[in-house]
Amino acid sequence: MSAAAIEMWDGLLGTLRGVIAVCDTAVILYFLAINTGYLMLIVLALAELVRRLRRASFTGYDDTTGSPFAPPISVIMPAYNEAAGITEAVRAMLLLHYPVFEVIVVDDGSTDGTIDALTDAFDLAEVEHVVPEDVPVRGAVTSLHLPRGGPVPVVVARKDNGGKADALNVGVNLARYPLLCMVDADSILDSQALLAVARPFNDDPLRVVASGGVVGVANGCTVEAGRVVEAHVPTDLLGRAQVVEYLRGFFLGRTGWSKVGGLLIIAGAFGLFRRDAVVAVGGMDPDCIGEDAELVVRLHRHLREQGRRHGDYRIVFVTEPISWSEAPSNLRVLGRQRRRWQRGLTEILLKHRRMIGNPRYGRVGLMALPFYVLFELLAPLVELSGLVLVPLGVLIGAVDVEFLWRFLLAAYAYAVVVSLVSVAVEEYAYHRFSRWRDVWGAFVGVVVENLGYRQFTAWWRLRGMWDALHRSPQEWGAMTRSGFGPPERVRDGEGGP
Repeated sequence: MSAAAIEMWDGLLGTLRGVIAVCDTAVILYFLAINTGYLMLIVLALAELVRRLRRASFTGYDDTTGSPFAPPISVIMPAYNEAAGITEAVRAMLLLHYPVFEVIVVDDGSTDGTIDALTDAFDLAEVEHVVPEDVPVRGAVTSLHLPRGGPVPVVVARKDNGGKADALNVGVNLARYPLLCMVDADSILDSQALLAVARPFNDDPLRVVASGGVVGVANGCTVEAGRVVEAHVPTDLLGRAQVVEYLRGFFLGRTGWSKVGGLLIIAGAFGLFRRDAVVAVGGMDPDCIGEDAELVVRLHRHLREQGRRHGDYRIVFVTEPISWSEAPSNLRVLGRQRRRWQRGLTEILLKHRRMIGNPRYGRVGLMALPFYVLFELLAPLVELSGLVLVPLGVLIGAVDVEFLWRFLLAAYAYAVVVSLVSVAVEEYAYHRFSRWRDVWGAFVGVVVENLGYRQFTAWWRLRGMWDALHRSPQEWGAMTRSGFGPPERVRDGEGGP
């Protein structure tokens, strides 16, 4: 090799080293920023939890149960091939403590005998029907069924298959009451779930537009008669990692955003909305795979564009653990779920991109949406880039071992501390786990979630973002749930937070 070629190669290598060194420093700063952001949300959540715990003895659930002034609720349950467990799910809903509510089951073109199971259990009879068209739907309602001669508040609608969002829109049209509770057919609710999630509407009826509740991981819990009677941490590492993830991101993260008026996500597994507000924005978007979060963002957008400011309306998060859902128990199913979630997030941010950084939308536009862009949408790209660039920098001499240790401490040790704080805060607030081995199991989940689990999910999330950007066909796929009885196959994503 000539001297000129050697000199050129050395120049290119030097430039590469400089670029990688800059990129590695940027990655470290990014990890410091993202974990500091989560820590700030946890501090906000802790302040809110302390406030709510102080007034816990004054919740007045017993008074609400017998109050004629509590706003009635229409519970909407979309169902697709849920024959194995739909009757138990509806019975559990009917046993919830609340003065007045109805349960609307929307059978979205099931092929497994879901309607037959409901007919046998509740002695249903088909009735003539005219379904209002308050929000648009795609799948036509083919029949409507009510219990014969009984006071059971159950309505069952059969429709052509159109997806979960379309089924929810049919339920919105059928609902008779001013509040809509959207719940998955495989969710497990505490007996006071409706009382808890409706409390913000009772406390502040003129401003509260929507409220969401905590969704816990039901894997490993003891379930009897459709209720979680003992909460436990799963014995498998994958389940433990998801428990920690739910606590940090779905429980404390959303509590913190609710505290500052920037809540963007109410889990599709359990949420309560004012019917008039849902109708005003056109119902659920069947073209968005993350229809639950998209509805919340669209409510913010609509209310802001109607001239409502911060403090004029509220979308709140209820911190009590009131809903439980089975989390994926293997990597294949988990990968499909996280790919779908990230695709939904990407679609939402693209659809409402003009809100991002726009002061017209207040804290949602200036704080919440930029946070989700930087630390939720781009996180998998940055994390995977760091996993490639840092070892490459060490290999070519652009990064020394001391820098590598700083990277590991910033990227993972800090994240472990944030996750440990999340577990400690939740245990302080609600003491869900009665056994010390469950608490230690959660601490094991903290390590697993940061060293292995997050890297797998980063890859799946990156693929989900790619799917959204390239507008590939939406696929729910099939998912095997272990359940609390014989395993059954349902659509992937039903019941996710």
